[in-house]
Amino acid sequence: MPVGSFNLGNYISQIVDILLVTYVFYKIIMLIRGTKAVQLLKGIVVIVAAWLASRFFELRTMSWLMDKAITYGLLAIIIIFQPELRRALEQLGRGKLFSRGAGASDEEMQSSIEAIVKSTAYMAKRRIGAIISFERETGLTEYVETGIPIRAKMTSELLTNIFVPNTPLHDGAVIVKPNEIVAAGCYLPLSESPFISKELGTRHRAAIGVSEVTDAITIIVSEETGGISITKNGEIDRDLDEESLRTLLTNELMVSGRSSSSARWNWRGKKNG
Repeated sequence: MPVGSFNLGNYISQIVDILLVTYVFYKIIMLIRGTKAVQLLKGIVVIVAAWLASRFFELRTMSWLMDKAITYGLLAIIIIFQPELRRALEQLGRGKLFSRGAGASDEEMQSSIEAIVKSTAYMAKRRIGAIISFERETGLTEYVETGIPIRAKMTSELLTNIFVPNTPLHDGAVIVKPNEIVAAGCYLPLSESPFISKELGTRHRAAIGVSEVTDAITIIVSEETGGISITKNGEIDRDLDEESLRTLLTNELMVSGRSSSSARWNWRGKKNG
């Protein structure tokens, strides 16, 4: 091409190409944002940074190790990200990969909080054991798949009815989103922390376990004592009353309260009980 000449068609095609690639990468990031794959990606970033640094400073041994890690890491990535890759292909087949999700409004979130508080208070008075995990940024899809799909509008009556003793879904966890009960009878990962109080049962250990690997907030009602507890980031706050539970959930989940919730949420219980 002569100097100074300008090919408008080629210029436009390059812009479109860049925009399409950017959009695809954006949707992929949005897809894995709600999974534990985000943490694995951080590890990959560290490896790549170490590889670049070893190249720049001519660290031969480190560079050789990083070359091997990257070479064989491609196969490892396919294995590690298998659930996410499968989910992406399924969503692509259903035409949902490039759909735009809408966030929950304050009204929907407040309605969900009230339903959870009302149901929890009812069950606590009658010592009905329950565990309710509220999905946030980190997706709980792998745990949802272990339970029974519900996909129903959240109401305190339905939430309570799920945990009625001697029913098929009583022993599992309920996973909820804003204004929706996603699944019931789900299995959550048990915490292996040796610092958990011996008086806490399987429900509490599962609630702490899921809070260690995700950002979910989980509410527990003790079947033995009727006590209400809540877990977040591997920590547990116990013996809450109805108003305390409402305040904690509102500060953490409401859009208007998220910016200041970190400063205002002071856990009364020590880490892991």
